[in-house]
Amino acid sequence: MPILRTLIRPVAIRVLAFNERRKSGVVWNPLSSGYQQDPVPTYTALREGDPIHYSEILRGWVVSRYEDIDAVLRDHKRFSNASRLPENAEAMADAHFAPSMLLVDQPDHTRLRSLVNHAFTPKAVEAIRPRIEAFTDDLIAAVGDAKRFDLMQAIAVPLPVAVISDMIGIPQSDRARFKVWSDAVAKSIEPTMSPHELTEATRAREALRDYFGPLIEERREHPQDDLITALVRAEDQGDRLSHAEVISTLNLLLIAGNETTTNLIGNGMLALLRRPAALAHVAQHPEAIEAAVEEMLRFDSPVQVNGRTALEDLEIGGQLITKGQRVVLLQGAGNHDPHHFEASEDFDPSRGDPTKGDKSHLAFGRGIHHCLGAPLARMEAQIVFPRILARWPAIRLAAEPRFRDNVVLRGVTTLDVTV
Repeated sequence: MPILRTLIRPVAIRVLAFNERRKSGVVWNPLSSGYQQDPVPTYTALREGDPIHYSEILRGWVVSRYEDIDAVLRDHKRFSNASRLPENAEAMADAHFAPSMLLVDQPDHTRLRSLVNHAFTPKAVEAIRPRIEAFTDDLIAAVGDAKRFDLMQAIAVPLPVAVISDMIGIPQSDRARFKVWSDAVAKSIEPTMSPHELTEATRAREALRDYFGPLIEERREHPQDDLITALVRAEDQGDRLSHAEVISTLNLLLIAGNETTTNLIGNGMLALLRRPAALAHVAQHPEAIEAAVEEMLRFDSPVQVNGRTALEDLEIGGQLITKGQRVVLLQGAGNHDPHHFEASEDFDPSRGDPTKGDKSHLAFGRGIHHCLGAPLARMEAQIVFPRILARWPAIRLAAEPRFRDNVVLRGVTTLDVTV
């Protein structure tokens, strides 16, 4: 997905949007502030009016129905993930660059993923539960007796970066700057990225590379029980992992391990704060937190958009897609599809009850690229919400938040609460 804001002038966007609406009756404009703040009305219009929609702005196809998105995500033989972000990746590449597992197809994807998969199995994640609980308790305690505070900066932002940094093997003293670097690089997957943000992302990648290089060498000499050591051992096996791949994998884990979980905590808490009955239900039934977290993931997904490139001429929902065309998958729209979810616009914290077998949202993707860190994200959320509500049973929203001007990664800038 190109850097749309810098390549297409506002006047040109209006012309393209007009033509798009004239041809199909609907338009998908990811640069619209209204869309970024609340994409659901656009999702509904696309699903009902033109579910396999050609975007004049993107010059690609936009898919909004659950069943179509699910099918494309599972079909790694006919859809490529390797060319999702060619413009940004090329602009940021250097001699030390290697695509992460997020941006490669088979067989490289399986080779890279298998090296870290063991660290994110439900069993492995369960083993670090005490550490996550301790991090959470420390952050809650640090709020002290404050009656009003920003829950994002107090808990939602620092918790995930502390957890993933601990797993990777990053010293606590370095976590603050790691968050800055992570945020800068995460912005590079957004079509709203500005030239300045691209420059900052490139600098952050270089900073991460320079930081990880010596740390990798240190772990080679002095192994520890962390992911850096595990990846270094894989590198030492020769043909399994290159040095550049070690760094790109660490970058991916750092960014994916904190950005999306931060958004899950923030978006989920906002959904509860806006619905006192749902908040009361979750507070009074902490044993049912698993179901509530699944509904948070569905209702306002941390990752709203995914993408693929067609490897051959094919058909989606009766529409011909030609080889090489880009396909944008609106996972957030699929998660609100009324043909798959009853009362899809309602936030129902009991919807994801595991006894009902309903974990069928698209928040973590599908197929071979299904989110590696899903068990970790679920556990962090299942730990943090009961603790927040137990500590502050009278928590209320102090001000309506604003969402960041993102399209892919959806999350609020601040979440001011009173307690």
